[in-house]
Amino acid sequence: MGWVLMSERDVRRIEVLTEVLSGRRTVASAAVVLAITVRQVNRLLIRFREDGGGGLIHKGRGKSSNHSLCDGIRGYVLDIQIGRETLRTWMLEEGLWLSRKQRRSFHQPRLRRESYGELVQIDGSDHRWFEQRGEPCTLLVFIDDATSKLMQMRFVPSESTDSYFAALEGYVNDHGCPVAFYSDKHTVFRVNKPDAKGGSGMTQFGRALAELNIEILCANSSQAKGRVERANRTLQDRLVKELRLADISDMSAGNAFLPGFMKHFNEKFSLPAVKAENLHRRLNVPAPRLADILCHRELRHVGQQLTLAYDRRQIILERNDLVDGLAGQYVEVYDFADRPLEVRWKGHSLPYRVFSKDQRVSHTAIVENKRLRHALATVKAQQDIKRLPEIMTNSDKIGYKKRPRQVYGPDYKTELAATPTVEMTA
Repeated sequence: MGWVLMSERDVRRIEVLTEVLSGRRTVASAAVVLAITVRQVNRLLIRFREDGGGGLIHKGRGKSSNHSLCDGIRGYVLDIQIGRETLRTWMLEEGLWLSRKQRRSFHQPRLRRESYGELVQIDGSDHRWFEQRGEPCTLLVFIDDATSKLMQMRFVPSESTDSYFAALEGYVNDHGCPVAFYSDKHTVFRVNKPDAKGGSGMTQFGRALAELNIEILCANSSQAKGRVERANRTLQDRLVKELRLADISDMSAGNAFLPGFMKHFNEKFSLPAVKAENLHRRLNVPAPRLADILCHRELRHVGQQLTLAYDRRQIILERNDLVDGLAGQYVEVYDFADRPLEVRWKGHSLPYRVFSKDQRVSHTAIVENKRLRHALATVKAQQDIKRLPEIMTNSDKIGYKKRPRQVYGPDYKTELAATPTVEMTA
């Protein structure tokens, strides 16, 4: 036998089968190493004894496939020259071609829900709401599916968890808790990697809704939540004109204008529900508890030095009788939008200090398209702040202070300490 071309898999099989024949490895162990069955190992051993290493090569190597066509058919097909429309006509007659009209996908209309508060569609619309008078921003829209009534609207910099927390707080305080929200597959509402190793399997917004006993449903397409999509298109025309007439050019003034606009809009365009019942449930949560729900909450492990990491910051817990026993335990970090974060353990707030703090947008951070404009504005604001690096020399570290040079002249006199006199007694 001459030269034989072998793959890495074949060489690996030769090594393992040689160990089996020499008695250094069992057949079962070889099956585990080679990821094949015991029966296949026995077949390979027979071929290895009879033909050596060349017997392990696949028998079909170098041969044509059993499903290949002969060269004559290949040459005949390549020599055919016909027009595109002729070929398309033939395929239409045989049912092998679908026209653009036949390939269209249709979304069947869905009936409205029967009760008010049963399903509320939510979405964000990024647009130049203030035209050239102000910066572009996002409008969060909550609309009832049964009545097309605008339930909550808020101007925010971008679609983020904090923005939806603020809108949700206004919604539940004004109307109560609906049965379910209907949204798209934005990462605020849905974990797009269900097999992720970290996390609890739900987003921060989803966790807050679960604590408020509100369901969140995600639409599979934008047409499925067409009611809020059409409302966004209508608002991009009507609301923009109303803001122009009112000479509003910023988000704070716009948010103050929205309640009156929603009232007039609902009086003109909302419809009565099929059933008169209101499925909103009363919010039986005190204000402090609601603030704890509508914030970012994460579990963090406390190290042996009573430190924990959160948001690229190192947090050092201040020592006391309670904190000293928390090494190796998990604490919960409450990150609020309007006040400093808190570290709690079983409801007890723990004192802490921040060892290092970095508020920059993290390098190579993954930014979604809906938040790209806001992220770029943040980066630009950070770049406008000129940060000069502070470098300490070794003299600065040891506290060295430079003294002025002393000049010695003819009138220089050394200051000698007065010699104490000793009084002798007889």
